[in-house]
Amino acid sequence: MTQSPPEPNFKSAPVEDSQRIRNVAQIIIAFAVVLFLLVQARFLLISLATAIILFSLTSDAINSIARLRIGPIRIPNWLASIVALALISTALLSLSAIILSQANTVLSTTLAYTDRAPQAISAMFTWLGPDAEQAVFSSVATLDVAGYLRALAGQAGNLMQGTVLVILFVGFLFAERIWFTTKLESLFGDATQAEKVGRIIGSIIHRVNYYLLVKTLVSVVTGLMVYGVARGFRLELAEALGILTFVLNYIPSIGSIVATVLVALVAYVQLADGSLTMAIFLIVGAIQFFNGNIIDPMLMGRTLRVSSFGIIISLAFWAAVWGIPGMFLAVPIMVALMIVCSHLPGLRVVAVLLSREGLPETESDLDALQEPKVR
Repeated sequence: MTQSPPEPNFKSAPVEDSQRIRNVAQIIIAFAVVLFLLVQARFLLISLATAIILFSLTSDAINSIARLRIGPIRIPNWLASIVALALISTALLSLSAIILSQANTVLSTTLAYTDRAPQAISAMFTWLGPDAEQAVFSSVATLDVAGYLRALAGQAGNLMQGTVLVILFVGFLFAERIWFTTKLESLFGDATQAEKVGRIIGSIIHRVNYYLLVKTLVSVVTGLMVYGVARGFRLELAEALGILTFVLNYIPSIGSIVATVLVALVAYVQLADGSLTMAIFLIVGAIQFFNGNIIDPMLMGRTLRVSSFGIIISLAFWAAVWGIPGMFLAVPIMVALMIVCSHLPGLRVVAVLLSREGLPETESDLDALQEPKVR
């Protein structure tokens, strides 16, 4: 006697479809809520993210200082933390003061050239004919450049408030750092799991720190070279252009392009000479290309390991959510997201998409980072 095949269960398919739709809807709602919170609390979150990056940069240095001995006396951990916090506070406040003073210089000088700018920019399109030149002049003349600059200066005024908040966050992170390992073990209830999480965090810190150190070195050299070019051509905003180039170089790809264009615009408005402007543009562009496409990748090596297209997407997303500060934090956030997703089986596909060669971080990479410490 042959057994008849089981009848298909037509009721289970609609149930599975409705469950799948419900899960997708929950994910969309959760993403919308997170995005809303990111936008509404962006000042606080930007300050917190900056504080975490600064804390990670100096945490290893504090451990090294705490291991030093002055004769028979060993430097206590709390003293090393206080010295590091004092140095960070001094550096942040000094840098904020320099940026604000240069912003005021750029604002006052740019306002002085506002009347000359439409004529100078429209002269660049003389070769298209008088109608095109007049159209460009009319379009540029209608722009309220002074209003935009004053609004930008007003946003720059928040820089000092953000600096103070970052210093407070860093101070509390230093106070909590000695209990971090204990909290991980209590949170996971398993020393092995806590150790793995600690190694993942250490990998994020290692890669972000190395990226920031290389980026700072390249940005300093690029800013000094652009300052030298501006001084050589006797541009009035040489110092501001050097500092602006240094700051904008932290934004991958886009920052160097914007800095080069700004230097060329300042040169053309001040000098009103197309040949000199083109020479400055080519020199500064060559500097940016050499430092950004040869020196930077050579020093960076395989440390970053993120996709170039993913960096552009990350820049666009965080610029839309947090504005200009988000563009500075886009790469560190992307590196952290890629490393975390590479160790979660359900999200490993995200890490593969974000990685450069489709090979995200593995357990062997974590072991390699731990080897110097074991020795």
